[in-house]
Amino acid sequence: MRTRERTIVTPYLRLAAKEWGDAALPPLIAIHGWLDNAASFDALAPLLAAHFHVVAIDLPGHGRSQHRPAGVRYHFVDYLDDVLATADALGWKKFSLLGHSLGGGIASFVAAAFPERVETLFLIEVAGAVSAPVEKSLEQLRKGIVQSRENAGKELRVFADIEIAVAARRKAGDLSDAAARVLVLRGIRKVEGGWSWSSDPRLMPASPQRFSEDQVLAILAGVQAPTLFVLAEPIAMQIPESPMLARAAQIPKLNLVSLPGNHHLHLEDARPVAAAMLDFLGSSTAPLQTTTTG
Repeated sequence: MRTRERTIVTPYLRLAAKEWGDAALPPLIAIHGWLDNAASFDALAPLLAAHFHVVAIDLPGHGRSQHRPAGVRYHFVDYLDDVLATADALGWKKFSLLGHSLGGGIASFVAAAFPERVETLFLIEVAGAVSAPVEKSLEQLRKGIVQSRENAGKELRVFADIEIAVAARRKAGDLSDAAARVLVLRGIRKVEGGWSWSSDPRLMPASPQRFSEDQVLAILAGVQAPTLFVLAEPIAMQIPESPMLARAAQIPKLNLVSLPGNHHLHLEDARPVAAAMLDFLGSSTAPLQTTTTG
C-alpha cells in the first residue's frame, strides 16, 4: 500500500502527515508517541488501509511538523487542540482515533472530552495522561520550570552519519534496527557536521504541571466510543500495570487485548495488532473483556 505525504494547515501550525487508504473510507487519525513521528505507523497503517482512510500526523515539534513558537511550552492538553484542528482541516466532523503511548493519552482524552466526534478508539500501550500525586505538585512545578530554563538554547546532538543515529535510537527505545531506522529517517535532518534530530529540544524538559490520577480516571470515564486497548506482554510501558488496568476499567465500552512484544509492538510486528483491530471492528463491544494472545 503506497504512502502519501500530506501537509495539514491548522490555525496554529503546519503539520506534516502520512496517509493511506481511499478518501471515501471511514476517517482515522493516528497519533504517535513522544519523540516518535508518523512513521511509527508505517507497518500498521497499510494493513488497515482497506478499512480506513488513515492520516498519521507528526505532532508539533516532532518529525517534519513545525515547532511551537518561541516561548510556548509543549503542554499535553494543547495536543488535543492539534488533533481537533487536524480533523477540522480535513473536513472530518466524526472520525476514529488510533494512539500509541503519548498518542494514546491524547486520543483517549480527545474521545472523553468530545465524544460526539469520535467513532472508535484504538489505544496501544497507554490510556490517559502521565499523572503525578497531588503532594508532588510543587516539586513538579519547580522541576519543569528549572529544566526548561536550563534547556533553553541547547543544541541537539549531531551524528557524523545516520547509522550512529539509528544505533542511538535503537538503544534508547529497545527497538530492532529496522524499527529504529524507520523512525530515524523521518525524525532527522542534515546539519553542519552531519545529522541531528528534527524534534524540538523543548520537548525534553519535564512538564511543570500534571494531572492527578483521580483526574485522569474521572476524564477517562467520559469516553463513549467503543475502545480497543492493546498492551504488550510482558508489560513495557512507563505507567505500571495496576494503575493502567484501573484506567482501562474506567472506560465503559472497552476490550483489552495483550499481545507479545515490546512498547513499539505495532511497529515491530504489526500483523497481530492489525488483526486485533479488525476483529474488534467486526464484533460487538461489551464492557471490559480481556484477551491474551501468545
